[in-house]
Amino acid sequence: MEMPLKTDPSARARIATGQAVDSVNENDGSTLKPRIEIDRRIIACAPAPTRNTGRFAGREFISIGEIVYSKRFEQLRVSACIMSDQLEQLRSMTTVVADTGDLEQIRQYRPTDATTNPTLILKAVQLPAYRPILEQVMHDHPQASRIELADRLLVAFGRRILDIVPGRVSTEIDARLSFDAQASLERARQIIELYEAAGIDRERVLIKLAATWEGIQAARELQAEGIRCNLTLMFSMAQALACAQAKVQLISPFVGRILDWHKKAAGADWDDAANRGVNDPGVISVMRIYQYYKTYDVPTQVMGASFRNVDQIRALAGCDLLTISPDLLKTLRESAAPLKRRLDAESAKAAAPEWQASNEVAFRTQLNNDAMATEKLAEGIRLFSADAQRLDTLIAEARN
Repeated sequence: MEMPLKTDPSARARIATGQAVDSVNENDGSTLKPRIEIDRRIIACAPAPTRNTGRFAGREFISIGEIVYSKRFEQLRVSACIMSDQLEQLRSMTTVVADTGDLEQIRQYRPTDATTNPTLILKAVQLPAYRPILEQVMHDHPQASRIELADRLLVAFGRRILDIVPGRVSTEIDARLSFDAQASLERARQIIELYEAAGIDRERVLIKLAATWEGIQAARELQAEGIRCNLTLMFSMAQALACAQAKVQLISPFVGRILDWHKKAAGADWDDAANRGVNDPGVISVMRIYQYYKTYDVPTQVMGASFRNVDQIRALAGCDLLTISPDLLKTLRESAAPLKRRLDAESAKAAAPEWQASNEVAFRTQLNNDAMATEKLAEGIRLFSADAQRLDTLIAEARN
């Protein structure tokens, strides 16, 4: 027999915020003392008339319902519960990716995938906890070149990340190669060889390349070889169209950097309230790409990236993937408010955007005509290149 259990209002409040509840009272007045825990967090819900189905921790659940226990088993089970926070709600509709090289943060937030780049690895390797990774790479490969050591360091972090996440890790090609397709190919193959030598299947690795014309053409060839690619520094539909033609695995439109450009361009006329959430120019850019891909059954996945605030994430709930920094993952985890799905394939197809042709001339012309995309792509390459140089300097200093 299954019976709904009652809790007093203060206990329900503690449950909603993930705090411990010592006991739950049955309708007949008797008291049970289970702790309802999933991943060390209290999961339960207060009675309410509305019930919504979804998934939690790989299982079906019903949210906004009563707590129901079964007495048919030795251990009590929760057959209906409410998710504890927006991060868990987001997991039910979008693949959550951690945008960090900090292994402890990845363990804490349990993403499916993780993304790295020289900037994130540079930050991580300067932390005392991760300095031994660099020292071990240097010790094991004393005769390696600067390039090889940098790649081995990226792979060393990637391997440790893959020990934590069940999915994939993105490892980025040196941004200084953004306009050299052949050099990008060689570095990508070298990185994959290092992963495979360590026993990591190539399907668990995404090679990140800048979405220049040369980077996209390198990705086309890598994809044909079974090396999956993540095209980054994405700011325009022209880039997204070329990536679709190249059949890349995944693209990463930079939501926050698009917002930064528009905010700076507007100056004193910028209206933050009017350009928030679904009206955010970065969010709109991702939505347009998502709608186009779903309308024309493009298999390339869309992963929103470079978020400036949690409203951007909420406005893209339902996107294929979202890569999120630890501070914003924390904000999502701390909110128990309902999260609405904003993107889905059927609604995207209903928007029916017009089909567009893509080739090198169209790519370069459209990108040139888009001041925001041109400026942010160039700026992004410069910034990533500068951090790659700093990483080189750090390696050289560690060698001496």
